[in-house]
Amino acid sequence: MQLTIERVPFDAPDAEALRNAQQAELHVRYGSEDHEPGEPPTADNVPFFVVARAADGTAVGCGGLRPLGDGGLEVKRMYVLPDRRGQGVATAILRRIEEQARAMGSSTLRLETGTEQPDAMRFYEREGYHRIPAFGLYAGEEHSVCYARLLD
Repeated sequence: MQLTIERVPFDAPDAEALRNAQQAELHVRYGSEDHEPGEPPTADNVPFFVVARAADGTAVGCGGLRPLGDGGLEVKRMYVLPDRRGQGVATAILRRIEEQARAMGSSTLRLETGTEQPDAMRFYEREGYHRIPAFGLYAGEEHSVCYARLLD
């Protein structure tokens, strides 16, 4: 699939539509609308956000970076539309996020996913992320599964 990874404001319409689709999917997986254990991501705390576009310009995936209070960076709102999964979209988004993290001086990326997202856990493990103890506001959350990766 031919893709373009475009940096956009966190609150851009396509970015918002993709995040809403992600949240709807999570509501189904977890049976609840309350699955954000930490501070919700916003335009104020996610300074880097990208949208993946198919050749026809359709927004098919997204993801971003949020600075953590300890100087680290966290991957936030990684999502690919279900009918576009398995086509390299998530990998392309993650590589762009990792590139930006390096440009921001980070040597490690962290992220949180959940117990009801085994597909996401497999993806991150395949991409070189390893499980770590829950960090920050995720500590003690029963559904949180955290990962980290050292960047080259």
